[in-house]
Amino acid sequence: MKDGTGTTSTTSIHSAPGRHYGFGVDVGGSGIKGAVVDLASGEFVGDRIKIATPKPATPDAVADTIAEIVQRAEWDGPVGVTLPSVIKDQVALTAANIDPSWVGTSVHKVLASRLGDRELAVLNDADAAGLAEVAYGEAAAREGCVIFLTFGTGIGSAFLANGVLFPNTELGHLIVNGTEAEHLASSAVRDREELSYKAWAKRVSTVLNEFERLFNPSAFVVGGGISRKAHKWVPLLSVSTEVIPAQLRNRAGIVGAAMAAAEHVTP
Repeated sequence: MKDGTGTTSTTSIHSAPGRHYGFGVDVGGSGIKGAVVDLASGEFVGDRIKIATPKPATPDAVADTIAEIVQRAEWDGPVGVTLPSVIKDQVALTAANIDPSWVGTSVHKVLASRLGDRELAVLNDADAAGLAEVAYGEAAAREGCVIFLTFGTGIGSAFLANGVLFPNTELGHLIVNGTEAEHLASSAVRDREELSYKAWAKRVSTVLNEFERLFNPSAFVVGGGISRKAHKWVPLLSVSTEVIPAQLRNRAGIVGAAMAAAEHVTP
């Protein structure tokens, strides 16, 4: 929400009658993005703030960037943060597309050193996106056994059983045809190898067929930035299970992070 000067006005956000807002930050391999979220609708309030992911993406460097985003937004409430990592008890156990020094890091501790004594929630990025899609997006995500996938720098996954999350699945690292699934069929691989949608869809089909064979989901819901162009590649997929484009697309991680902080979700 903007005031007359074009800056985000925290006072007006907090005092809006009958509104419930949160703040989410989504840490990706190429960018760190944050926004105020209207938790009644899942829509952003004001502009999204994006800063390039620092190189190397160490805990201290990423925490400093998150603090800068929160400061720019003039937000003083709870903050939810997603990471491309398995998160248990707010500790990072893996580090995909961020610096290996994250492994074993208390994410809550490093963020609290920058953001102070406020409610903080940290969760896996695909899990956050899946929760957001259940709450505000595709109805199919709320019914049956659904595998939610994000295609970006890697391939993130969330298992949803009638809308309930089983956290910290890492299907992008499953070996398919002798290589990790995300090294075969992520959106970043498509860009790097300059694959046509037809050629890339063939690789995605290979990955989805393996997931189908192992887990027998009722549907795949696919998100990430490339889901904006789902009409160019989803119809080209060859897999028995229905594949449905996500509705929140690459907005989902921020929304899910804000939800997690507001609802005290801490895997």
